[in-house]
Amino acid sequence: MQAFVTGGSGFLGGRLIAELVKRGHKVHALARSEKAVRAVEALGARAVRGDLDDPKALEAGARGAQLVYHCAALAEEWGPWEDFLAANVQGTRNVARAARAAGARLLHVSTEAILAGRPMVRVDEAVPPPARALGHYAESKRQAEEVIHRGLGEGLDAVIVRPRFIWGLGDTSLLPKLVAKVKSGQFAWLGGGLHLTSSCHVANCIEGMLVAAERGKKGEVYYLTDGPPRPMKELLGGILSAAGAPPGERVLPLWAARILAAVGESLWRVLRLRGAPPLTRMALKLVGEEVTVVDSKARRELGYTPRVTVEEGLRELAEAAQGCAKAAPSGSSTSGP
Repeated sequence: MQAFVTGGSGFLGGRLIAELVKRGHKVHALARSEKAVRAVEALGARAVRGDLDDPKALEAGARGAQLVYHCAALAEEWGPWEDFLAANVQGTRNVARAARAAGARLLHVSTEAILAGRPMVRVDEAVPPPARALGHYAESKRQAEEVIHRGLGEGLDAVIVRPRFIWGLGDTSLLPKLVAKVKSGQFAWLGGGLHLTSSCHVANCIEGMLVAAERGKKGEVYYLTDGPPRPMKELLGGILSAAGAPPGERVLPLWAARILAAVGESLWRVLRLRGAPPLTRMALKLVGEEVTVVDSKARRELGYTPRVTVEEGLRELAEAAQGCAKAAPSGSSTSGP
């Protein structure tokens, strides 16, 4: 089997490459920088230099592949709409065209965030997203799914997975930011953190992606989770504590969080301030309120079964953090794995 992976130098894509290589597959991976080239080659993939806006590079990477895994995305919570449009919508269109030209099946990694803007309590694949999702990231990923669905009528063979809250050892995006907030005293539980959340350990996400690519029905969408939802404070508190950054008990009431998000977004938009507001409405929706999804369709149709329990994932994080602490020179500190 030959596969082409976008986002291979990232958290999810890197773990996917490692698993595909372990299974004996030949892997090509898109790499937009020398650092990305080194990262994917170290995992055993052949680097294809280019970006999501480079159709020729995408066609070269997909040529000869039976499967294309589209993991790359701009996943920031704030930024210019044009950036999200280019990366997540047009980028997905380019990847879909390359997969179709190669006669390969496309596995598109989406997100439950496309439902942001409506209640997300025990939702399944039958629940439609709003006409416009809340936040540029969520909306661009919603439109990316539309690109995939339109491509089905043009000969594209594609399957979509929506993992909720990917976490685990090696996270280079969300976890370091949260650890930094804890250590700088900027972290607080939104509404107390007692609301429920679904989650998907990176190993479970990889398992779901592999079985979806192999057994998923053309055009279908599948949610992926670790299993039954847990209170946000229990799950995220466990992740942060295991990473060496106990989050404490500070609480930001929801009414105050909503005001902070609305005012912050307005100020950043009007004054064109750099960086992101302290809190966005999208982040509040995805982290401060219940977000629970049902993965029974993936279990029923794909035979999906999580590889790793939450407890096993937390132990792995804790052991890695302890190893970093022991390896650190005397007088220095570490911010986790």
